[in-house]
Amino acid sequence: MYTIEEFDKQKTKVLKYILYKKRTEQEVRNKFLTTIDENMLENIIEYLKEAKYIDDKEFIEKTVHNFMLLKNFSIKEMQYKLMAKGLSKNDIEDYIFEHREELEQYEIKSAENILYKKSISMEQEKIKQFLLKKGYKLENINKAIEK
Repeated sequence: MYTIEEFDKQKTKVLKYILYKKRTEQEVRNKFLTTIDENMLENIIEYLKEAKYIDDKEFIEKTVHNFMLLKNFSIKEMQYKLMAKGLSKNDIEDYIFEHREELEQYEIKSAENILYKKSISMEQEKIKQFLLKKGYKLENINKAIEK
């Protein structure tokens, strides 16, 4: 067992880590696995989830929103990047399903941007292959080419 003082001290350490930059539950677990007692870490994580400091679903939403503002990704690339953060595959797929129309539009726009940038130095067929490798859906690539 551990004291309330110990718990508060470790909780503060974890909280600083989260407040510096939003983290997933898995990122927190990985970071403190070796430095904080396992039971205490589980209790801290539960406490922070209840207090909404750790919220993986919100993390997915914010991260996807940032990708859409700043990057040209396929939906597949987003999925991989989120899964690399240790997020639940089901949560990611649920989010994508719920926002599929918006994400499909984003993927087409993203493909258009890449087509435009690469058309200077590459032929269309090569760009198409490039986009397919990056996980873009053929149908979205074709829509982007038509525009």
